[in-house]
Amino acid sequence: MSDLAVSPNKIPAAPSAFAKALRNPLWLRVALLAGVAALLEIYGRLYADPAFMSPPSLIVNAFFTKIAPQPQILLALWYCVAQIAAAYALSVMFGVVIGLAIGASGFSRSAFFPIILLLYAIPQVSLLPLVVLMFGLGPVAKIAFGFSHGVFPIIMNVVAGMRDVKELHLRAARSMGASRMETIRHVILPHAVPSLFTGLRLGMTLTLLGVILAELYVSTGGIGYFTRVFAESYDPAPLFALTGCLAIIAVLFNELVRLAQNKLTPGKRRPPTLKNSVKE
Repeated sequence: MSDLAVSPNKIPAAPSAFAKALRNPLWLRVALLAGVAALLEIYGRLYADPAFMSPPSLIVNAFFTKIAPQPQILLALWYCVAQIAAAYALSVMFGVVIGLAIGASGFSRSAFFPIILLLYAIPQVSLLPLVVLMFGLGPVAKIAFGFSHGVFPIIMNVVAGMRDVKELHLRAARSMGASRMETIRHVILPHAVPSLFTGLRLGMTLTLLGVILAELYVSTGGIGYFTRVFAESYDPAPLFALTGCLAIIAVLFNELVRLAQNKLTPGKRRPPTLKNSVKE
């Protein structure tokens, strides 16, 4: 019995709050971003050409002095957010419906999926003049161009998720008298949810890319217009500040999709923590 006794000196000490904080991946990301910002600050102040690059401190100052006080720029940012949201909503709606229709059977996949792959392989930038001819130089053209970027990843991932459903599950559903719609609702869709959200995140990124590209080339008073003004006047600080605003918009949209994925994807929900389950 004496050999089994545990010496109090051998019991490992509980990690401190500081040690627990260091194990959090968030601190690693913060440290990485802080290090990059410090290097850019040093390079921008000592070596960079001020006509082409500004240090992060001047970029932050330009946001509060040249971007935030301008109501036209703030309104353009809100319009950009609304256009991204509209293009993404259309991409999700049409992408899911078309993906379900194509992936519903092997025949439809063989007939229509190669066409989707062919359309997705076309460089979308080459279609921008056609979009301008069809929709003009307004927000409709930006929404349409963002939609053309975001819809194809969603279609492809929905089809891939439906194709990966095990045949045994489909046979079990049919043997129990499930209809085609019931099979899709209760068997195919739950299995396709992870792949669907992968497509939603890719579609979100590409939708934002399409809207921003359209802003740069066809905008007459939006974010693309102000970006060109700052670039042509060799004023990099507000240009990078405006670009940073667009990056923050992209991060927020992707974070919303990630939160929805964590809520709706099977297996993503964490089980409740068992407290006081072990008696001392």
